Amino acid sequence: MAKRVTLVTFVLPPPLRRWVNGQVEVRVFAVAASDHGFPTLGGALDTLRRAHPSLEERLRDEDGHLKRHITLYVCGANADGLGGLECALPSGAQVHVLPALV
Repeated sequence: MAKRVTLVTFVLPPPLRRWVNGQVEVRVFAVAASDHGFPTLGGALDTLRRAHPSLEERLRDEDGHLKRHITLYVCGANADGLGGLECALPSGAQVHVLPALV
């Protein structure tokens, strides 16, 4: 059995677009860690790191945790309530990145 793969769209606020040449959206593929698992938000961020390291380092700390001032919404729901970085991503998931307002 092959690992599941899904296309994930990260929707970025204006302050983070400078790290991806002004793009509003960045698309990456998330791959499940095992044949029986599902692609996760953490897996999508791992792929984002390889494609856009300057952006991803603004979202996660050196230990791989989301930075305190970043909130991610997966398909309209706060990722924290869905399992955080371990939340399973549905096919065609849209992830909105929201920095804290200061």
